[in-house]
Amino acid sequence: MTVEHASDHSPVRESTPAARDLTGHAFHLIGVGGAGMSVVAQILTERGAEVTGSDANGGEAFEQLRERGLQVFLGHAAANVPEHATVVVSTAIKGSNPELRQAQDRGQAVIHRSQALALAARGRDFVAVAGAHGKTTTSGMLAQALTAAGQDPSFAIGGVVRALHTGAHLGAGRAFVAEADESDRSFLNYAPSIEIVTNIEPDHLDNYGTPEAFAAAFVAFAERLVPGGLLIACADDPGALRLARQAAAGGARVTTYGTTAPAAIPGGPVPGAAHVRVEITSRSATGTRAALSRWGGAGSPATCAQPDLGPVPLELSMPGDHVALDAAAAWEAGRELGVAPITMAQALGGFDGTGRRFEERGEAAGVRVIDDYAHHPTEIEALLTAAREVAEARGGRVIALFQPHLFSRTRNFADRFGAALAGADYTIVTAIYPAREVQADFPEVTGRCVVDRLPGNGSYIADAEAAARAAAELARPGDLILTIGAGDVTRLGQVILSALAEGTDPA
Repeated sequence: MTVEHASDHSPVRESTPAARDLTGHAFHLIGVGGAGMSVVAQILTERGAEVTGSDANGGEAFEQLRERGLQVFLGHAAANVPEHATVVVSTAIKGSNPELRQAQDRGQAVIHRSQALALAARGRDFVAVAGAHGKTTTSGMLAQALTAAGQDPSFAIGGVVRALHTGAHLGAGRAFVAEADESDRSFLNYAPSIEIVTNIEPDHLDNYGTPEAFAAAFVAFAERLVPGGLLIACADDPGALRLARQAAAGGARVTTYGTTAPAAIPGGPVPGAAHVRVEITSRSATGTRAALSRWGGAGSPATCAQPDLGPVPLELSMPGDHVALDAAAAWEAGRELGVAPITMAQALGGFDGTGRRFEERGEAAGVRVIDDYAHHPTEIEALLTAAREVAEARGGRVIALFQPHLFSRTRNFADRFGAALAGADYTIVTAIYPAREVQADFPEVTGRCVVDRLPGNGSYIADAEAAARAAAELARPGDLILTIGAGDVTRLGQVILSALAEGTDPA
């Protein structure tokens, strides 16, 4: 087997005939407990490979791999690396890592996580879901709906699909659904049959430098489609719509989806916006009802007076217009994969979320605690809109506990974070989760940068557990407390629930 390093941004090349069977191949995954890496470990194992790994911190995914019988090591050491293994890394793994150094000293193959996933997906119709936000929900929806429709898809998702109790599975069906990570350009390692682009809102500017460079990466991603493949892009997002127009002008098959009626979209013949129209018919604290209509074929103008298909009813068990948009993308992908439109819509109705996406943590003293991975301003705005519907149905308020993720993102989007968090009645911001960055490189950037831009009530409490207790003290029966962020803020849900249960005096 010959592979190339992720910096080449080229697909994995395989010289062995075992395109569908990795028996006899060995992989060692550094950082195996991470959300993305752990699902790759599971899929490689299910394809017959010998898989080992290590992780500095362990965690739930790490323990689940151990329970499945994988040899995984807590902590990084050169001795952990089998001599015959291909070593798999993510961008977060530094060159100083002892296991990576050991592999390089031995001359072992080193590949990126995305390249390992591409290898595991060989022989399937690869469905790559990309965008600054919405990837996990959309890919999770699609995986669950295809499963419910009897397609038995393979999937690799950076969060547990609640109804399926896992984020990874090797199925017998033709589809392989995966999140495509744009943060480090690794989504350019795929050659998808179907691409879904939920949005192209600038993010990861620490890597890309400019919004233009970020958008250009998605152009390159669209060019990775296999001949005859389909790009499904959100017409409600200006960046995704521009990508759709450019791809269609270049001869690609393109379908757009959105909430705007096709006839109302000006702008010429290609590719008329919103081929798949989402019409929200009702909203509630427990879900969203919508109608899906399809106008025109892929890549053709969607300006006809009547839809070719629909309306098809869609009843979702999760609140939020953004969830209905994600469902429209999954619906169109399901149709492309051969599922009947009504069957696909009904299957989507059973989706009740993925881990860390509007995930219920519990209730105490009449206060509900919800955890969400939102870490981009647009995600937070959509989250708080949905949370408002839930809280108002209970006669309560929304209290947000936000942990910013990355110093660079906080610096770049402080104004937008402040505006988005205005959707809460009160916001507590805690210390920034640094991930791969260090405070010394951003000495002036703290969570206070966000609080200073809040138009409403808010406070900065650097200590995370103190912030959690403060949220509990503010709450009264009927309120909804949200823990928000991509870092370890998820652990604070239990701190809040414990403080509430102990009888903390309400504000």
